Amino acid sequence: MTKSPLILIVDDFDDALDIYQQYLTFKGYRVVTARSGREAIDVARTHMPALILMDLSMAVMTGTEAMRILRSDSAFTDVPIVAFTAHALHDEKLAALRAGFDEVLAKPCLPDELVAAIARLLSTPRGAQLS
Repeated sequence: MTKSPLILIVDDFDDALDIYQQYLTFKGYRVVTARSGREAIDVARTHMPALILMDLSMAVMTGTEAMRILRSDSAFTDVPIVAFTAHALHDEKLAALRAGFDEVLAKPCLPDELVAAIARLLSTPRGAQLS
């Protein structure tokens, strides 16, 4: 029996963590969570998720800082990292993509849109997404 993909959700807003964790679990994904960029790095290195949803605006360490640290680790070269942000205007999206995120999703995001994005990102090799 194949295990379902493990998703790491990183957000300092507990309600967002709870809602998305419950929905992704309901849809068959395994989910781990982190409440800060620093914690995200530790959780990612411990659990090796198939995909990371990273809030951009967090205290102490931003999502972009955490993503850059993870990207510098060869273990995360092929792991899609999605910026998950309430600040999803064109310029912010472009900056997040240039920084190294694979995709940018605006919060709040409809759960079915999130699941569709995750399924698409997991079914496409990371290098193909960037071309």
